[in-house]
Amino acid sequence: MAMPTNPTFTERAFCYDEAFSRNLGWVTEGEQQALRQKCVAVAGLGGVGGAYLLTLTRLGVGGFHIADLDRFELVNFNRQAGATLDALGRPKVEVMAERARQINPELRIASFGEGISEANLDAFLAGVDVCMDAIDFFELDIRRRLMARCAELGIPVILAAPLGMGAAYLVFRPGGMSFERWFRLDGLSPEEQSVNFLLGLAPAGFHRSYLVDPSRVDLRGRRGPSTAAACELCAGVAAVEAVKLLLGRGRVRAVPYHHHFDAYRGRWTVKRLPAGNANPVQRVKIAVMRRLASRWSQRTALPEIGGPAVAANRGEP
Repeated sequence: MAMPTNPTFTERAFCYDEAFSRNLGWVTEGEQQALRQKCVAVAGLGGVGGAYLLTLTRLGVGGFHIADLDRFELVNFNRQAGATLDALGRPKVEVMAERARQINPELRIASFGEGISEANLDAFLAGVDVCMDAIDFFELDIRRRLMARCAELGIPVILAAPLGMGAAYLVFRPGGMSFERWFRLDGLSPEEQSVNFLLGLAPAGFHRSYLVDPSRVDLRGRRGPSTAAACELCAGVAAVEAVKLLLGRGRVRAVPYHHHFDAYRGRWTVKRLPAGNANPVQRVKIAVMRRLASRWSQRTALPEIGGPAVAANRGEP
């Protein structure tokens, strides 16, 4: 269906300087032009990835490499920036590239509709200044490969998690503490890896106190709840960290620092955890969470509610 247009604006040439002039004051004119020349990789365009792309586009970043192999489904509607009726069944990379170019038609976008893999990882990261990890929570194998390659190439990575109604995030800088040292995933089963990943993302755990239905968390079944509020908060905090990295100003507290803001509880923390998941207190939390996760997974071994669409979506962030 054709959308109504406003001739006053559609017939007028796009002007980057005018479109992003309201950023000025928080960034200088020179910094805005620098952002125009930068390239950011966004791995995954689901709950947080689509919001990353649009937020960074509005900040004036001029280039992106975007990757996702999925198509939009109805079950994405509660949280994903590109999930609308006209996008149903369409590839996420295609829809989100269109949405971003509606903001800045001059964008340089390289799309990887097959997702990222060992075969295309170097192409995905070629010429990239910062990488935003928005890969599905449960896809830890390719996440580990992405993190390792970024470290080898000297590319900083921002990883944010929409937990409850808040945002927990980590920044990995070249030469700093690695993803593997922080999370300690080697030798663990897939379910144990998921627990380590979850606890390493949010050591403060602000979100846990208001989880009203634990049966909706099923690490074994690769399913968990998420909200649009949390996804948008992730986009805000992660985009700010990206701008600091891209412009080389402002303090960036990379791991072993962890960050967590929870809007529901009105709490914010930035703390240093030198050993990551090897910290003694953290190890106790992980042991407790493994028992809880196993119990919750057993409780969710029930007939599917909602048919094939729900079952197919268990890997969604």
